[in-house]
Amino acid sequence: MVDYHANNQSSTGGVQMYMEPENDWDRDLLLDPAWEKQQRKTFTAWCNSHLRKSGTQIENIEEDFRDGLKLMLLLETIAGERLPKPERGKMRVHKINNVNKALDFIAGKGVKLVSIGAEEIVDGNAKMTLGMIWTIILRFAIQDISVEETSAKEGLLLWCQRKTAPYKNVNVQNFHISWKDGLAFNALIHRHRPDLIDYDSLRKDDPVTNLNNAFEVAEKHLDIPKMLDAEDIVNTARPDEKAIMTYVSSFYHAFSGAQKAETAANRICKVLAVNQENEQMMEDYEKLASELLEWIRRTVPWLENRTQEKTVNDMQAKQEDFRDYRCVHKPPKVQEKCQLEISFNTLQTKLRLSNRPAFMPSEGRMVSDINGAWHTLEGAEKGYEEWILSEIRRLERLEHLAEKFHQKAAIHESWTDGKEAMLTQKDYETSTLSEVKALLRKHEAFESDLAAHQDRVEQIAAIAQELNELDYYDSAKVNARCQKICDQWDSLGAFTQSRKESLERTEKQLESIDELYLEYAKRAAPFNNWMEGAMEDLQDMFIVHNIEEIQGLITAHEQFKSTLAEANKEREAIQAIQAEVQKIAQSNGIKLSGANPYTTITPESIDGKWEKAMAMVPLRDTALQGELNKQNSNDTLRAKFATQANTVGAYIQAKMEEIGRISIEMNGTLEDQLTNLKEYQKTIMSYMPEINTLEGYHQLIQEALIFDNQYTSYTMEHLRVGWEQLLTTIARTINEVENQILTRDAKGITQEQLHEYRASFNHFDKDHSGALMAEEFKACLISLGYDVENEKQGESEFARIMSIVDPNGSGAVTFQAFIDFMSRETTDTDTADQVIASFKILAADKTFITAEELRRELPPDQAEYCIARMAPYTGADAAPGALDYMSFSTALYGESDL
Repeated sequence: MVDYHANNQSSTGGVQMYMEPENDWDRDLLLDPAWEKQQRKTFTAWCNSHLRKSGTQIENIEEDFRDGLKLMLLLETIAGERLPKPERGKMRVHKINNVNKALDFIAGKGVKLVSIGAEEIVDGNAKMTLGMIWTIILRFAIQDISVEETSAKEGLLLWCQRKTAPYKNVNVQNFHISWKDGLAFNALIHRHRPDLIDYDSLRKDDPVTNLNNAFEVAEKHLDIPKMLDAEDIVNTARPDEKAIMTYVSSFYHAFSGAQKAETAANRICKVLAVNQENEQMMEDYEKLASELLEWIRRTVPWLENRTQEKTVNDMQAKQEDFRDYRCVHKPPKVQEKCQLEISFNTLQTKLRLSNRPAFMPSEGRMVSDINGAWHTLEGAEKGYEEWILSEIRRLERLEHLAEKFHQKAAIHESWTDGKEAMLTQKDYETSTLSEVKALLRKHEAFESDLAAHQDRVEQIAAIAQELNELDYYDSAKVNARCQKICDQWDSLGAFTQSRKESLERTEKQLESIDELYLEYAKRAAPFNNWMEGAMEDLQDMFIVHNIEEIQGLITAHEQFKSTLAEANKEREAIQAIQAEVQKIAQSNGIKLSGANPYTTITPESIDGKWEKAMAMVPLRDTALQGELNKQNSNDTLRAKFATQANTVGAYIQAKMEEIGRISIEMNGTLEDQLTNLKEYQKTIMSYMPEINTLEGYHQLIQEALIFDNQYTSYTMEHLRVGWEQLLTTIARTINEVENQILTRDAKGITQEQLHEYRASFNHFDKDHSGALMAEEFKACLISLGYDVENEKQGESEFARIMSIVDPNGSGAVTFQAFIDFMSRETTDTDTADQVIASFKILAADKTFITAEELRRELPPDQAEYCIARMAPYTGADAAPGALDYMSFSTALYGESDL
């Protein structure tokens, strides 16, 4: 006889026995008819819930299993396995053989059947048949239930207690009395499907209504067949435990799938939320990188534009535009570049912490690409500033040369005015001999004058040549005027030679020459030319850039003044010749014809020019002294800039070294370190007024057109770059601590562990560079207990670790890479296999999932996220609209492509 009311116990041989001790009760004498009725109804419904999957059912549990056919079919359905082929004969022996095959199959599943024989089943023994069915229910419906390390009956009871704990008037302590009022059944349904039950409307004093409500809802909406009648439970003092357990196990199996789906959905939601956040950060990085690169792309051509301007004022307008760019437009872009690097580092840290592949920006948008573009921008910026200053110098030089050209050309043209007419006249044909001789001497004096003017013509041509070489904008006009002067000069030379030849032919016929006039003319002409040159020099413009140059001009001017005494003696000597002429004429009663026949230079003109030149000397003194004062002022400005620049340069250098030490020697909690670093950053930012003061000095220097400074080796460009590097370095250091906090919180690393990691890292960072070389890193690992000694296995393990912390093969390990490695070694993260397993639960063990299932199990936004990215499933068992969740899951972790 089988004890089919027994609880499951473990035998010493590992075989499960579903029975109570035989001395507890006598089955034949003590089986309550009410219990038997409940068991018969419950077990029949339970069997039919499985048999209907095979298109059949039973009406009478003891009769319909007698031939063993439906019994074998039931076992095949619930076990999912094939039994030996049944015998189709009608004889008793055929039925017994079929039942034995079924009993052997049950025994083969580790179930020890006590006193149940095939003959009793074939004979329709109701008690034996019910006992056998209960054994099957225990094995296939209840045994595998497990809740918090309890199983079978205890596990099922614990599950019921947990699910109904929040509900009033429900206290599940067993599988009989606790279920009589029906509230426990309704609570189970409401806990999992609150849309099906209005629990607050149920009353404890109306058990029949409660039970019928639960049974009808379960049958209609949960596909759980009605296994008991409410009246049978209510009218029985103690409902049958096995019937209740069987019924409740159906609820467990109906809801356990939903619970797994909820767990799976939560895992997927968590993974997708991380992925969506990372993707948003990637999009933000791409957008910011694109905008910054586009700004650089637009700016570099502007900085590389070398379109020349015509005047100094135009170039100074360009210089003002460039200063506006440096002070207004560029600083926000420096901030954007710094923020871009910080965002990139934070994103990479989050990806590592969530076990995702590293973020690879689209082509041309890597941090290195941005740094390269930025380097190109700064190179173009430096070149543009140098070009502007060079152009200003060039245009100043051009304007000076152009004015000098036109001044000399005007003097020359004034001198040549009427000379061609003079040289082509035939006055010697009607002149006396003395007059011809005078004309000849006059012509000789003119040739001397002409030779003296040759130097001026060459200077004019040389200036025109230099203007052409310096690409003067009005070179065409200069060239035309220069060509006209040269052509006229050639004509004058030809006319001079022709007239000389004519006078020399006539000279033999002329005898009287006034030697004194001739001597006067010969001495007056060079002296007059010297005075014109002196006045030209005294009016000459000058451009100097330092004290040495102006002092050179002053020295030359003093030397010129020292020659004035000798020049005055020459002037007096020339005037004495004229006086001697007058004396001889008066003493000999000679009537002079008028002006000196050999020259047009009169004593009055010599005195007039001499007085004019003497008046110019003090004016020149004043101009040179004014320029000296200006250069002294410029030198003072240089000294001010140098003093401030040397102070700022030393400050930046000291702070850069201090930040290097701080990043290595920081102690306290990460939050304290972060607070201290931000305070330190505020301290550095408070130095900004000193930078602005230096910028003000620099602007004054540029406005004063000062191009060198012997008092300092610092340039404004050098200090700007140093200041930007200082701000970027402290921002990066803050970002590193923030990433360590992120790593600590995400990985569960304690503050003590971080201190230990920092202490180990700093101990082996002998040169305080912030990075460990390979051998230093190996020594650090050995100190932490890693077996990476120089044996073959240790070298292999060290090579594996280096590939993780130094994927680029630079030979150095940063502290952030060290922290990431140590956190990865001590914590666990989601994997692609875990996500695949979660999707498989949502898909009811299918190898694909549908959009309907995703929308049912996941929040709307994450469901649509999956549907938009999952590829169609192409397997042989694909259904319409099937989606491939496996390739999607591996793509999340970089093991394949979305």
